[in-house]
Amino acid sequence: MDSLVKSNIELVALSRVESYGFGSGLLIGVPFSRLLAGVAVVALMCAAGPAAAETMSSALARAYRNNPDINQQRAAVRARDETVPAAKAGWLPKASLQGQSGHQANEITGYPGSNGRHSSNPSQAGATLSQTLFDGNRTANGVSQAESTVLAQREALRQQELATLQSGATAYMDVLRDTAVLGLKRSNIKVLQVQLQQTQDRFNVGEVTRTDVAQAESALAGARADFASAQSNLETSIASFRRQIGVDPKNLSPAQPVERLLPKSVQAAIGVGLDEHPAITGALHQVDAAESAVKVAEGALLPTLGVQGTVSRSLDTSGTPGYNVNTASVVGTLNIPIYQGGQEYAAVRQAKEQLGQARLAVDSQRIAVRGGISSSWGQLQASKAAIVAYQAAVKAAEVALNGVREEAKVGQRTTLDVLNAQQTLLNARVQLVSAQHDRVVTSYTVLAQIGRLSAETLGLDAPAYDPADHYERTKNRFIGLTAADGG
Repeated sequence: MDSLVKSNIELVALSRVESYGFGSGLLIGVPFSRLLAGVAVVALMCAAGPAAAETMSSALARAYRNNPDINQQRAAVRARDETVPAAKAGWLPKASLQGQSGHQANEITGYPGSNGRHSSNPSQAGATLSQTLFDGNRTANGVSQAESTVLAQREALRQQELATLQSGATAYMDVLRDTAVLGLKRSNIKVLQVQLQQTQDRFNVGEVTRTDVAQAESALAGARADFASAQSNLETSIASFRRQIGVDPKNLSPAQPVERLLPKSVQAAIGVGLDEHPAITGALHQVDAAESAVKVAEGALLPTLGVQGTVSRSLDTSGTPGYNVNTASVVGTLNIPIYQGGQEYAAVRQAKEQLGQARLAVDSQRIAVRGGISSSWGQLQASKAAIVAYQAAVKAAEVALNGVREEAKVGQRTTLDVLNAQQTLLNARVQLVSAQHDRVVTSYTVLAQIGRLSAETLGLDAPAYDPADHYERTKNRFIGLTAADGG
């Protein structure tokens, strides 16, 4: 089976699909394509152009750099990083300034010697500094919770990278497949046009009946309908390529499976997936975050201890001009909760239930990963077997078509027999194209299912995005409005 990697049908650039404004058409260049030899030669001559070929690697590198879904997740990771310094704020002192100023007018009557009016400008300025000494370990556990959620968000980013690269590879291969199918069906129309002309000529000399001509006309009309459907499929694939990769597909080069990057057996693949898939590792980080959340909730039942210092200066105090007061104080506070109506207890119970939910989510992800690997591995093996079967089917259909044509010349076969043989050959070729497409796509799918589909593993020419870089620049930033990435 390994020898098939090089001997399989290869999707190669052949001709420009003028009606689509698409960079290059794609067709299957294989030994069995004698029927299309003339078309292929002309198409190969048309394929040459100044535009550089797009490869699977270059397309996926574009997606890795520019895909909006990936960039959105990267922004989500950066936003999540900010929860760590926010949680650490509980350890830091809090300072504030207060001030007030105004005008006060007093009128005194009824007291001998004190009657009269006077005014003052009372004002006050002060500063307060407070520091929490103990908060039931809520800050420490809150920091641990924030760090765990940051790690979980990074795994969500890895999942998005897996999904985007897998979708990009699928879109790339869809364009190759649908362009190849379009080329096959276009060539089929040309063959059926020749068949119709030959049948018409034979009818004119009395060798066949009008029924034979009608059968040839029907086959040609059906081929044109199939061609229109293939055009629609290609348009859909081009739109998907543009959405995933960010540019229109042009001059796409053949792509090979990535089976060399896969484990040797399905059991080994499952073992890798259970250890490395970001859905599982992300769920484990969520368990850590949920455990910290329980401790944070329990901290509300513990005493808190803090200290507060205040300095202030008051001018014209009590409305008396020249009566100034300077104040300084340091106060320690201890709060021991006894009963707050049961809210804290409910929060603890809720956090424990959420912890149980997080643990069950890990089991669910493990089951999903195991099932996904087994399914995609089976599809990969099936596509390999299908390639062998369809290669044999194409060769047999070629022999059968040639034989039916020769027999039809001497009256042993009807026009319908020739048309059926031609359709059988076309179907076999289309199925072979689809089988090769499926082999490449499923090899990327298996790599994604085990959690190893990444820019680094594929060796993409794109700078690796390291979420730890932003985190290191953010985790201890306790002042400033500008984001660490310059936003």
